[in-house]
Amino acid sequence: MSFEEFGKKVAEAISKLKEAKPDSIIVIHHDDADGLCSAAITKAALQNEGFKVKTFCLEKVYPEVIESLHSASGQVIFYVDIGSAHADFISEQNQSKNLVIILDHHDPKPAEDPKIYDLNLEHYGFKGETDFSGATCCYLFAKSLNETNTKLSYLALIGSCEIPSGFIGLNKVVLDEALKNGVVRPKGKTFEVTKFNVRIDKLFSKLQILGAAGYYEGGPELGIKVCLEGLNEEAERKVEELEERRKTVNKRLLARLYRERLKETEHIQWFDAKDMYKGMGTKVIGQFCSFLSYQKRLVKPDKYIIGFMNVQPEIPGWGKLKQTLAKASVRVPKPMQPKIEEKLLPGAVDLLVEASAGFGFADGHQYAANVILPRDKKLELIENAEGVLRRKFKVSCKN
Repeated sequence: MSFEEFGKKVAEAISKLKEAKPDSIIVIHHDDADGLCSAAITKAALQNEGFKVKTFCLEKVYPEVIESLHSASGQVIFYVDIGSAHADFISEQNQSKNLVIILDHHDPKPAEDPKIYDLNLEHYGFKGETDFSGATCCYLFAKSLNETNTKLSYLALIGSCEIPSGFIGLNKVVLDEALKNGVVRPKGKTFEVTKFNVRIDKLFSKLQILGAAGYYEGGPELGIKVCLEGLNEEAERKVEELEERRKTVNKRLLARLYRERLKETEHIQWFDAKDMYKGMGTKVIGQFCSFLSYQKRLVKPDKYIIGFMNVQPEIPGWGKLKQTLAKASVRVPKPMQPKIEEKLLPGAVDLLVEASAGFGFADGHQYAANVILPRDKKLELIENAEGVLRRKFKVSCKN
């Protein structure tokens, strides 16, 4: 597969979109900075074509939410920075009732429904861990929809700040284009959005807080506004308030872990924050696990890190979940990552998919992944994951 093949599939999806002539379009998006940038790009691009757009922030692909969203027919639904990992489930629920376009960079599953266009560039030979973000995928779609959308390239760069390797692959192509068009300009070791006079890394950090810590307080909606209009006093105040709240919980949890230490199995170190982050979105547990992976006095460099938190039942803009759920986030310490590249160890997402089979919905990447599961399955997840790793380590030792 190639970028040329991606372009052909995008053109086909755009043709179907224009044929559908929907009264309105729903854009379902993730709650981190990449998800907010993805939503902003897609919303702006579709509105420029005269479509009415409603955004809906969904932290995870909750089965009962997806079932309800796809119960109606004749809709046009976009999934941005979310959806690919569960394209098979979305396909089962959609049953060709709606036109669905997925613009994502998480490890994908196949969708059999012909009315689902999963335009994830992983299908075309690129890597979502390094080459492109969800926002970059959205930007490339928007640019194909209308060349005037090149003015949105800065949002692809902001979303791509989550990728540790920097601007390489398709992200480098977008960066060069944005510099050439004057959409961004160099600023020290980074770049700033020309029309806002704000560094892209600064906007990224603030969006990470608004979307995750502010999930239940209108943070995602405010974040999309910031993406398109720049920072304002309301957003700055909200970010400061949310970040102070998150830092307070992070400090409490870190102090607790230094006192009690992480629980351990042979290949896993884990903890349960339970309701400590109540009032915040579940993305915060992944952010804390990432931070924790650098705490050398606390974590082992040769064990997977797993952190749990309880999921609040309310989904803003939708309703209340029937199930009582938790989220587990996995991070792979840096010394272990080469072994994953060499196929000696399972990646984070592969580990979670196998360990949660039958009760969880896992997605993510090879070094960072997460799963939604019933709260009473936390220990079972750890036991299953340890079983997977023991089998894998035995095979590695034999080889």
